[in-house]
Amino acid sequence: MIFISILTLIVAKALPSFNSNLSPIYFTRISAIIFLYAGALSFNALYIQSIGSGIGIYSGLFHVTQISALIETFLLIIGSLILIAWPLIQKNYKTYINYCTDYSLIVLFSTLGATLLISSSDLVSMYLSIELQSFGLYVLSTLYRDSESSTSAGLKYFLLGGLSSCLILLGAGLIYAFTGLTNFESIYSLISVSEVNYIIQGLSLGLVIIIVGFLFKIAAAPLHNWSPDVYDDTPTIVTIWLTIMPKISILILLLELITQIGFIGGLTSLTISSSGYVELFGLAANINLDLSNLSYISALNIIGTDNSINLLKNLLLISSILSLIIGTVVGLAQTKIKRLLAYSTISHIGFILLALAINTEQSIDSLIFYIIQYSITNLNIFLIIIALSYVINNQKIKDLNIKDIRFIAELKGQFFSNPILSLSLAICLFSMAGIPPLIGFFSKQFVLYSAVQSGYNFIALVAILVSVVSASYYLKIVKVLYTENTVEETTNTEALPSVQEGVASSATILTNFHSFLISTLTLSILFFILKPSLILNSTQLLSLSLFNF
Repeated sequence: MIFISILTLIVAKALPSFNSNLSPIYFTRISAIIFLYAGALSFNALYIQSIGSGIGIYSGLFHVTQISALIETFLLIIGSLILIAWPLIQKNYKTYINYCTDYSLIVLFSTLGATLLISSSDLVSMYLSIELQSFGLYVLSTLYRDSESSTSAGLKYFLLGGLSSCLILLGAGLIYAFTGLTNFESIYSLISVSEVNYIIQGLSLGLVIIIVGFLFKIAAAPLHNWSPDVYDDTPTIVTIWLTIMPKISILILLLELITQIGFIGGLTSLTISSSGYVELFGLAANINLDLSNLSYISALNIIGTDNSINLLKNLLLISSILSLIIGTVVGLAQTKIKRLLAYSTISHIGFILLALAINTEQSIDSLIFYIIQYSITNLNIFLIIIALSYVINNQKIKDLNIKDIRFIAELKGQFFSNPILSLSLAICLFSMAGIPPLIGFFSKQFVLYSAVQSGYNFIALVAILVSVVSASYYLKIVKVLYTENTVEETTNTEALPSVQEGVASSATILTNFHSFLISTLTLSILFFILKPSLILNSTQLLSLSLFNF
């Protein structure tokens, strides 16, 4: 569906009659409708009877399951909502047409890669999908060609993103070199039955390198340095896409890899009893083997398999705790709002990686729920920031370009002029901080509860502390919103040339759908406690499906 739509829009862009007669906003609206229709088709796949165990398509390159179909539906709906926020007016009408069309085509390409990545079941399809998604993001970050900061951000993103892609390709090459396999199911089977230690070692090395490459792409610490610079220099409408869409697809792929490796490998501990027996404690049952009947290679294989699982878990735990600490501590010193939200995202990635590393039914349930609430809350925050930039530029505008809000100080006193938007932003920030009874509180509570239940008390304590500390920089934004401007500042704000009055009256205003979307997302964040079963039941079923099929 998305691929056919891409071809159709390319033909439409190539025809001069469409570019001259079709309103530019129609391109983004058509793309939003495409996303909604494709999401409906993905949701309809849940009614296929054999979807429970998964359906292999394209010779096993992709594997459609319940979780991939539902997450793909959620991804496409979020993508359609982001497209609604595209500004309606630009300085030059022809330039605006190009921006609208280019943006629509690029996000369609990137989303196609994201949806394919969610269902990937082969190293080849995984790499092609991540590259299709990434190249769209590189171009998207440099969409405003006249902006030096946007070009610089896109170049930095391209160079560092290319490095992470090289790591993923290197890891995939190592796995193929040691095993001769590219299909995920075959690799899972090899992990559970292999009796040659060096194969497991090479496989473990390849998996670690692949996961490091993906951690780089989702800006998990200590591989996070690129994200604050890129997020701050790109336009806000592009920053929304960078902070939400690629992270969902990569996290779901990591969930598939980590869950299946831990479940099929089945080894969580190894002890030698006093009677001389090796005791393997797996997920299904305890297996006792006589040590005298084991060959030297087989014994090393048992230990090596257990170490490979522990290595991946330790890698995720280390990245989780670093993301929690760095995302919180460094975020305290930020004065630019998008840089602060970038470090906030890094901190939230720490919670998600903690749930991923625990790898139990309860933690996977909390992980999926955390991804959903993070996407909704983060989307609403950026929609509100864009809306405030519309309103502020409507009051003091020098041309028809919509200027992004970059500094937190620009939000000063907005509660007194835009109380509804300011109140909505405050609710979203309180939710990100984990203030009850908002949806963000429950997502953190579920992750922390699963961590304590699994014995990760120290990391749970660190997560609680950083949540308390991170609330301070969210409160800093709220304080600025509710701080009234001084007389001098108000005078300077209103001292605009009279020639600008006619332009200001025709500036972009907030659309009805944009306002409705902000209010709907804010109410869902605020009143989640009144109807929590809608999301919680779905996440529980998805987590159970991962362990039962």
